[in-house]
Amino acid sequence: MDSLNLLLGGFATALTPMNLVWAAIGVLLGTAIGVLPGIGPAMAVALLLPVTYALEPTGAFIMFAGIYFGGMFGGSTTSILLNTPGESAAVVAAMEGNPMARKGRGAQALAAAAIGHFIGAIIGITLLTLLAPTVASLAVNIGAPDYLAIMVLAFIAVTSVLGKSRVRGFASLLIGLTVGLIGLDEMTGQQRLTFGLLHLADGVDVVIVAVGLFAIGESLWVAAHLRRAGGEAIPVGRPWLGAEDVRRAWKPWLRGPLIGFPFGAIPAGGAEIPTFLSYVAERKLSKHRDEFGKGAIEGVAGPEATASASAAGTMVSMLTLGLPTTAVAAVMLAAFQQYGIQPGPLLFERESDLVWALIASMFIGSVLLLVLNLPLAPVWAKLLQIPRPYLYAGILFFASVGAYAVGGEPLDLLLLFIIGLIGFAMRRYGLPVLPAIIAVILGPTAEQQLRRALQISDGHVSGLVNTPFAITVYCVVALILLWPLVSRVISRRRTQALRSQDEERVDA
Repeated sequence: MDSLNLLLGGFATALTPMNLVWAAIGVLLGTAIGVLPGIGPAMAVALLLPVTYALEPTGAFIMFAGIYFGGMFGGSTTSILLNTPGESAAVVAAMEGNPMARKGRGAQALAAAAIGHFIGAIIGITLLTLLAPTVASLAVNIGAPDYLAIMVLAFIAVTSVLGKSRVRGFASLLIGLTVGLIGLDEMTGQQRLTFGLLHLADGVDVVIVAVGLFAIGESLWVAAHLRRAGGEAIPVGRPWLGAEDVRRAWKPWLRGPLIGFPFGAIPAGGAEIPTFLSYVAERKLSKHRDEFGKGAIEGVAGPEATASASAAGTMVSMLTLGLPTTAVAAVMLAAFQQYGIQPGPLLFERESDLVWALIASMFIGSVLLLVLNLPLAPVWAKLLQIPRPYLYAGILFFASVGAYAVGGEPLDLLLLFIIGLIGFAMRRYGLPVLPAIIAVILGPTAEQQLRRALQISDGHVSGLVNTPFAITVYCVVALILLWPLVSRVISRRRTQALRSQDEERVDA
């Protein structure tokens, strides 16, 4: 009941005329940026982060909620229309959405995606409202060893589920941890990796890292592979769904959040896994299996609702534990830190009005997303007709302006393009970007919790595993690391058993 009263208070704050304007602007800007090829919600949020600096915290985060959901829908739009996913979570939408668009049903695919995002967001945010205060109250009793264990789990999970190679995932994590070391040691005051530059004493701003790795790295990558002849955008009409489409899509819309929210709430690396599981489930449950791969609407509706609910789930660990499990959550955590606010167990007590206004604005943002984007889908399709050289030149310009606005120092621009080159190299060699972002955000905090735990135990390593919670988390970490080896052994034994059975049959 307390959560309901607090949520109603949040709605009272979020429904003021000015805050509604910020929410609407956030949805439009997030969708407009996210709908551009190769730009997902993480890059959209990172690019638009400096825009919110002039606002007071409540208005800024209400605008952020709109940018968040708008960017997610924008990434799905490019996936459906151009077969160019704006983010990894939108890859599954392309599997059925793009064949629908090629068959002249792009409008229906976009409508199914928009409604799926709306339903997934509403269900996911409702679960966030019910669960987040409970998780926060339990997290108050978590100590330094427990926090360190959770962060190690986040590091291991995000490097294990992303990319084709664990080695590359850990390499990306190492790059992020190295960048996170830059600056003054908080305990000793000693300079680390500053190369004698006073400007680096405070470290590299997370916004510069995020914009550099995402926007600059992606722009350089596209420029390196740009061809003069670009693909034409697929025209779409006014989005609408027929009765048959709704009949086939309503069950996937409801099933998706049940898969997506749990995966989002735990440090499992985002929406990539649950969207794929949703697609597999819908393919098995559908009565139209022969249409899959050719444009089945269930293959768009389910995964899109799953992705939206997963995004709401990531806010549970970000708000209650201060752990960003996706790139978007990492950038939002950086936004909190810009205002001197540290997400964690005490956030719901110290910044109660802000948190509940943010949660209420997520409800409002999801409604605005549906209302604004159904009729505006043809406009987004026209944006895709911008020639790519002009498009990415604009991205470089706005990224540079945003980075310079962080500190007003020319050195920030140099850092931005150095980090952009690192992002380009990471794409060239197949290193996922998310582990690096997570490491930059959590690395300094993990180091602080490690030192604190060792100080409490007088330097004994046993102090890192002296609580049941920490032991449980490390067991989960060990399971994640050893599972590929265990599954390989099991598959080998099954293969040997099948071979022995075949030999026995031949002998018989």
